[in-house]
Amino acid sequence: MSEIDHETDVLVGDWLTLPEVAERLGISVGQVKQLLRQRKLIGVQREPGSQMHVPAAFLRGDHVLKGLHGTLTLLADSGYNEVESLRWLFTADDSLPGTPVQALAENRSTEVNRRAEVLGF
Repeated sequence: MSEIDHETDVLVGDWLTLPEVAERLGISVGQVKQLLRQRKLIGVQREPGSQMHVPAAFLRGDHVLKGLHGTLTLLADSGYNEVESLRWLFTADDSLPGTPVQALAENRSTEVNRRAEVLGF
């Protein structure tokens, strides 16, 4: 379980607890934990000893953002941990434009994944 720094906390902005994620998705907290284990979502502790939080931007209505799982897999394959992945996803990229998570929300996962693929090289 990763813990984030203040800068990353502010960069992400809106967070949801696991019960809040479960409610939004209409599933159990156990199923949310399974999504975390499968890296379909990532979550972090916002402060020492706190509960796990997931960025609200990872959800669109009652489902996980389309394309997020593939991007998280590419970031993990490039050696990024949860915190580094969050920083990358929520940092503006002039070539997109906007942040990678915004591009995913706009169904531009191909563009995001092209950028994520080259991170490990």
